[in-house]
Amino acid sequence: MSDSPKRADGGRRAWLGAAAAGVAGVVLAPGVRLIEVARAAPAKTAGADPAVRWGLLIDTTKCAPGCEDCVRACHAENGLAPPTRPTDARWMRKVEIKEMKTGRQASVPVMCQHCAEPPCVDVCPTGASFKRADGIVLVDRHRCIGCRYCMMACPYKARSFVHEPLAGQKPEVPRGKGCVEGCTLCVHRLDRGQALTACAEACTRAGHGAILFGDLNDPASEIARRVRELQSTQLRADLKLDPGVRYHGI
Repeated sequence: MSDSPKRADGGRRAWLGAAAAGVAGVVLAPGVRLIEVARAAPAKTAGADPAVRWGLLIDTTKCAPGCEDCVRACHAENGLAPPTRPTDARWMRKVEIKEMKTGRQASVPVMCQHCAEPPCVDVCPTGASFKRADGIVLVDRHRCIGCRYCMMACPYKARSFVHEPLAGQKPEVPRGKGCVEGCTLCVHRLDRGQALTACAEACTRAGHGAILFGDLNDPASEIARRVRELQSTQLRADLKLDPGVRYHGI
């Protein structure tokens, strides 16, 4: 068997590492460099169970074109204003796709894919982008310097940059001007014991049933069972990032 996929993956990591190293030498203050700040970043896994892998299964056969119940719920939950400009924050968006061979169309919610091998974490020079032990990929706004390397590295265009001062923020979802942000899988809900993300809850309440949230590592969970039973795929599976968001029907 050819080892070319391994070489390709190694090449990708080498390139990402070189990109991060290129900015790691930037001096913040006399004797203080970005790479030193990143290495000093504390482990951010408090409250996260390493036995768990949180994820989503999105059934596009149940996702109606034009429906944005999940998007609106996401924005309301996290205190985002309805986007009116290309630069406005979007933690979740609907993408309409079409299969060229068959003509079949599908409406696909896209957000941070919470990769097992997140390129946004690879390139972050300060450790602001990180992955929790339970698979959730987040941004520490106190460490984010707004370089936007993570935005460039993300193949899903799933992160936004806050360009302007914010008002009326929600205490559980702190945001800040000059920081990068994206879907958190409603980590604030999970850490207080709630079982659903806002998008999954809204989709279920509306009767669509297109978004299923749960622990992919628990074979007894509904999401793990459905992943076993249904044919599902990951966006850009060729990149071998192992996203925690799976799609059925595309």
